[in-house]
Amino acid sequence: MRNFLLGAVIAALLVFGTKYFVDRSNTRKIELQSSDLILNQIKNVGKLVVTEGHFSEVINYKEDKKVFSFIPTVKTALVVVNAKVEVSYDLSKIDYILNKDIKTVVITKIPKPEININPNIKYHSLQYGLLNQYNPKDHNLIRKKVVKQLEEKVKKSSLVTNSENRLISELQNIYILTNSLGWTLKYNNTVIDDQVQLEEILD
Repeated sequence: MRNFLLGAVIAALLVFGTKYFVDRSNTRKIELQSSDLILNQIKNVGKLVVTEGHFSEVINYKEDKKVFSFIPTVKTALVVVNAKVEVSYDLSKIDYILNKDIKTVVITKIPKPEININPNIKYHSLQYGLLNQYNPKDHNLIRKKVVKQLEEKVKKSSLVTNSENRLISELQNIYILTNSLGWTLKYNNTVIDDQVQLEEILD
């Protein structure tokens, strides 16, 4: 009888011990699968998000100059610009820390938007003196002025807002996955609990 009880206890210990190690192995396997899913999601998000738009601008260009230091001459032009503009986020530049032990993803850096302006410049009403004609330097100065004015216009436009919304949509995919797997998503020291916080961290 005593041997039977001893055998039963040993058998029970073996069963519970095996179950413990199997459960622990399965838990570890699930954790590894979860971290792999999150890494894959971040890699899928890590792409170039581009929002395109078109802008127009009219600029009055004027240059007062003295030729030979004493002959006054004026150079003017009406500059009409139509530009294709791209606002992009290179999400491969997102910096993050993934901690499997505490099931946390910490985003430490979100790239700034890159504004790319491709202007088509046309000149009208050109006026200049024989000793002060248009040259490549003038065209470079006009182009710089055009790009600068368009950059200010783009920054205040809905194009930037639309690109931010697309960025938030991509980041939300990370939040949805981490949240569904029981992980925590943070931006530096801030825990992300909802989409509103994703919008706030971009302000």
